[in-house]
Amino acid sequence: MTDASQAPTKRIEHTPRVVVTRHLLPEVEQRMSELYDTVLNTGDTPLSRDELAAAMRDCDVLVPTVTDRIDAELLEQAGERLGLIASFGAGTDHIDLDAASKRGLMVTNTPGVFTDDTADLAMAGIIGVPRRIREGVELIRTGQWSGWTPTALLGRKLAGKVLGIVGMGRIGQAVAHRARAFGLEIAYHNRKPLPEAAERMLAARYVAELDDLLAEADIVSLHCPASEQTRGILDARRIRLMKPGSCLINTARGDLVDYEALIEALESGHLGGAGLDVYPDEPSVDPRLLKSPNVMTLPHIGSATQEGREDSGLKVIANIRMWADGHRPPDQVLTGLA
Repeated sequence: MTDASQAPTKRIEHTPRVVVTRHLLPEVEQRMSELYDTVLNTGDTPLSRDELAAAMRDCDVLVPTVTDRIDAELLEQAGERLGLIASFGAGTDHIDLDAASKRGLMVTNTPGVFTDDTADLAMAGIIGVPRRIREGVELIRTGQWSGWTPTALLGRKLAGKVLGIVGMGRIGQAVAHRARAFGLEIAYHNRKPLPEAAERMLAARYVAELDDLLAEADIVSLHCPASEQTRGILDARRIRLMKPGSCLINTARGDLVDYEALIEALESGHLGGAGLDVYPDEPSVDPRLLKSPNVMTLPHIGSATQEGREDSGLKVIANIRMWADGHRPPDQVLTGLA
């Protein structure tokens, strides 16, 4: 098989058969159905492995989402007609890109669409966890609030605190931009520093060692993709390095964190709180997190805006159209890139 990043493209002379694994917005599904021989999942139940394999044997284009684990074994069952995996969403860690490349498959995603949406949600945690918003909401809803007092639900102010951003890509930079307005000091860890001009614009300083960043940050916000290098990046040892009373915000991927160690640090009081939108075994959420009063738990809604989901669907359609016409899709994912 040839590497999909190097293989020549070929115009599809027939109407491509497209299988969509989850229910998308009606306007996206309607447009996709107008353009292609489209099979939709109107029930919105995740496809089983057998159903995914059957779909890939009978389509030119598969449109999966983050809930679909497309590994090498599954790709081996794909039919010869499958040429494009047009993923809905920015992440590609659910797809074995090396295996797809070996089969000569092209893979696209929808980058940049959810940057602001995810950054906004991260800021909700950055603000809400230190200010104990979850506890306040529960107090009102359970009828336990007895009125204002000078010492009730005392949180921590943001101004002057250090926000440690792990992963300074599009979303990390968008979070830094927002956080400046709250008076937070921005420190970040990345594989390499940003250009000096970008650091000046964001008023952000680079910390070469992740351990050092964790030791000084009052709030740590994760914004790196899940990969072999980043899975478990926040393990028990590193969680112990975090500043006593500090908070963790994770809107990236659940696999980045040792959640057992996180729960232990929360229960012991070493960490002041956590804001979580992702979990290692979704949709399962450890009941200890749900019981913890200092944990804000959200159901993976970082990208859940009407505008973002529509734009992502339109990007998928644009990628399919370019591929079917024999051109390079604008959002082609190239394996082996840093």
